[in-house]
Amino acid sequence: MAPERSRTIAPYSIAPYSIPRRSEPPTGGIYRKTPTLYDQSLFMKTLSRFSVVLPEHHDLDATALAELTRSVTEVLGLGGSGVTMAEQGQLHFVTAVTQDSKELERSQEKHQEGPCRDAYETGEVVRVTDVRQESARWPDYSATATRLGVAGVAGIPMRDADQIIGALNIYSSEPREWSDEDIAVAVVLADVATSYVLNASRLHDQEQLSEQLQKALESRVVIEQAKGITAQRKSVTIDHAYQLMRGHARSNHASLRTVAEAIVGVGLRV
Repeated sequence: MAPERSRTIAPYSIAPYSIPRRSEPPTGGIYRKTPTLYDQSLFMKTLSRFSVVLPEHHDLDATALAELTRSVTEVLGLGGSGVTMAEQGQLHFVTAVTQDSKELERSQEKHQEGPCRDAYETGEVVRVTDVRQESARWPDYSATATRLGVAGVAGIPMRDADQIIGALNIYSSEPREWSDEDIAVAVVLADVATSYVLNASRLHDQEQLSEQLQKALESRVVIEQAKGITAQRKSVTIDHAYQLMRGHARSNHASLRTVAEAIVGVGLRV
């Protein structure tokens, strides 16, 4: 797996969320013999909502992930969902749609074990029909799920090209044999949210670079002004004035820009 870039997203808090119930039972699990389709109308509305709602938010990355958990929970009729993102090889909790989901995500963050961790490490979808039966595989995570009444779990890797940057976990209160359709829907929503997160990250990098360049330009301008003022006052060359400013900065443990601003702003003589 290619080395990952450091990417930090602060945990996103959302208001208590009531999960809507669909008229039909979820695909798979105890309903495996009579599978039903996901809510296609809601799925299309959700994709539309991503394109309309998300660009209006300033902290686009956190908003996109919160929207992802809400959306996938609604469309698949789940008991909950959550997202963890990777930083320096460790998964960190970002958002969850219910309190139980949040507790499960926190368990994975603390113990670095569970379907989300496996999805991140392998880059493959991890489907678990009943995580309560997986105590040997994920002891702490399985115990937390059992206590919270969560059974079915699936971990969906979130990708940036060939790099895994995090994972989406989806939860069912009943044992659930996750169908290919379940996973396909979750992957599409995860991919859409991931694209917003990546775009937000790149935009942030561009803004930081622009800010750094602007500061460098401002610093250069004030230093040039200070050199001219000093050269005129001392009747010396520009280069000599610059050396005088540097010497004053070193002697007073100050930056060259600070000295220049003092020359220009308050008439400092060096």
